[in-house]
Amino acid sequence: MQFITLRQFSPNDKSLPPSGKTLWWIPSATKNLALINAANKLGTELLHFTELYNSALDHIDLMRDYYNWQSFGPYECFSYCQYPFILSIVAKRIILTKDSEQQMILNARKSLVSKVARRQTPNIDIFFLNINIRRSHLVQDSLNEIAFKQKDLKKKLKVTFAGEPGLDMGGLTKEWFLLLIREIFHAEYGMFVYYSHSRCYWFSTGQTDHTNLREYNLIGVLMGLAVYNSIILDLSFPGICYRKLLSPPVVPAVNVDSIGIVENPTLHDLNEIMPDVASGLKHLLEYEGNVEEDMGLTFQVSLEEHRAPRTHKLKPNGENIPVTNESREEYVNLYLNWVLNLSISEQFRAFYFGFHSVCASNALIASAPMLRPEEVELLVCGTDTLDLHELRKATEYDGYRPDDNIICAFWNVIESLSDEQKRKFLLFVTGSDRVPVGGMGDMNFKITRGPNRSDYLPEAHTCFNQLVLPQYTDHDRLREKLVTAILNAEGFGME
Repeated sequence: MQFITLRQFSPNDKSLPPSGKTLWWIPSATKNLALINAANKLGTELLHFTELYNSALDHIDLMRDYYNWQSFGPYECFSYCQYPFILSIVAKRIILTKDSEQQMILNARKSLVSKVARRQTPNIDIFFLNINIRRSHLVQDSLNEIAFKQKDLKKKLKVTFAGEPGLDMGGLTKEWFLLLIREIFHAEYGMFVYYSHSRCYWFSTGQTDHTNLREYNLIGVLMGLAVYNSIILDLSFPGICYRKLLSPPVVPAVNVDSIGIVENPTLHDLNEIMPDVASGLKHLLEYEGNVEEDMGLTFQVSLEEHRAPRTHKLKPNGENIPVTNESREEYVNLYLNWVLNLSISEQFRAFYFGFHSVCASNALIASAPMLRPEEVELLVCGTDTLDLHELRKATEYDGYRPDDNIICAFWNVIESLSDEQKRKFLLFVTGSDRVPVGGMGDMNFKITRGPNRSDYLPEAHTCFNQLVLPQYTDHDRLREKLVTAILNAEGFGME
């Protein structure tokens, strides 16, 4: 790994052969690492996949490498994209973002050419995916807008809330994602079940009518739009969800039953969602007594969702077939397959097609080896690690200096907040309480000098991650106004 870095960024050392005579060195070293990566995948992974990242490659011309990968065969031109395990998630995010931007420009240009060819007067709206919604009808309006504007999904997203003067430079888009996901995941909606032991959501097994499938498709589209527009979502899905999302990574030409099906799911997969159930099944497999007489189980599964129990047969006449010491492994395998695959197959198919309707043409997503499920999760959800020291180091100031008394007091107040309040602060100034790939040090954050009025509240421009901080004269007033602002921040302006 160090060899690749040193040859990629060759020092001016005359004892080394010139790079022109050693073009084969980097490809050979990378292929050597590829052998290690392949061996690591054969069984239990001895190396965490991030240990094979070469972060120095974040600083090469990634788009040139990406286009070489797309334009030439594997034996015509070497590119690091042929060996994606070596590229860090930061490098992959850079490629994704720039590729999405170019697709947006391409789609906007097509719309313009189409208008001109029909001798129609173009307007600015043709360059965007315009989502116009009412807060009181958030889900229904969003469903209708996405259904009617399928051909515009690859354009830059722009959101307008009816009756509000906000101009979307990114902040309203973030708020739309936040509010829509909050509503769809609410227990009363019944689409997802929240498991408190694992603090994650899973698909409800009973929602298979046409209306519900449209809404599962909407969630998939939202995830795709978030990746495409570089928006971080606050989603709590288990890791198996992202494996299912890449099963297969490329949408098949024909509609097959295997879409979203993970082969041979394990107790570890179930443990991410229902640790208590997974523990019970593990105990069943290890039980040394008579399973049939002591446990009285049959080949059926019972799950409680939204306080309503549901029972399903795992095989024909399953309610009359006892689970024995000899058949308990079959019972566990059928149980896992039903909970993680069969019971939610229709719902997940709708979700899968929604996601890939936005991301299918992006080569980084659509290429089988390019992204791991864990990396897709990071791109969608970011991280939840708050490092305010990194944010402070990366902050820019307009009208203030880093050593001004009010700035020092501001950071002291932020450090003294509870973890929940810190997340609300992040939500207030950026429109999201999640940290993007690369950490808080990669965020753009600016504090701007506000009016000399101690009765004013701080303002946030979430489009630009900008905080307008009035010139408070004392620490207590600063804390009071800042906490008031971050606890009452939703919508454009405040009443």
